[in-house]
Amino acid sequence: MNTVLITGSSSGYGLETARHFHARGWNVVATMRTPREDVLPRSERIRVLALDVTKPESIAAALDAAGPIDVLVNNAGIGALGAFEGTPMSLVRELFETNTFGVMAMTQAALPRFRARRSGVIVNVTSSVTLAPMPLVAAYTASKTAIEGFTASLAFELEPFDVRVRLVEPGYCPTTRFASHTPDIATLIPDAYASFAQRVLAGFGQQSVVTSEADVAEAVYRAASDPSAPLRNPAGPDAVALARASAQ
Repeated sequence: MNTVLITGSSSGYGLETARHFHARGWNVVATMRTPREDVLPRSERIRVLALDVTKPESIAAALDAAGPIDVLVNNAGIGALGAFEGTPMSLVRELFETNTFGVMAMTQAALPRFRARRSGVIVNVTSSVTLAPMPLVAAYTASKTAIEGFTASLAFELEPFDVRVRLVEPGYCPTTRFASHTPDIATLIPDAYASFAQRVLAGFGQQSVVTSEADVAEAVYRAASDPSAPLRNPAGPDAVALARASAQ
């Protein structure tokens, strides 16, 4: 029976991905900054562990507690919506600490285990903002685009050890708490950008084709379980359309 460790499992993509793997018979190690047992089914195949991907000691403790794993899903991430000029550099650094350095740190900590066993899969969840430029998410896009390049290069390094590395690129999912940790969006949009931002935000609300958490969970599962899955896996109909358009 395979075991998957998923970061950021308390809500959104991570929570749905944990449920998805469990429903398919996997052992699931669901990690969260603040562990919550009540969001997942009660099962001997589910363990909830504390993990903060920005803290090396937390990463080490979680991996030790998890024991042998077959798949690492780097899903933990934070969002930010606003004009870059109005985005404090402290927030930019926070984005990179979780979305970029957190993914790298988790990966580096897990690699010796995978390499020694000559098996394993790492799935890094990024975003469709890496497929086409989008306004008001410049810093967030930068943090996710860095992981796209990191993953593509890492895949070559790990191929000789039979360790696979894949990307999942979710589209726009209005039901997730994308920017819930950030200040009020109004504080990140200077007056000079107000009219532009209003048009952009109105466009988000009119988008008829969007991604669901289930779309992402299924894409992560395919990337993890199908050896023929490509490096990049768009998730959700809008992300698939963007990926096709960017390939033309």
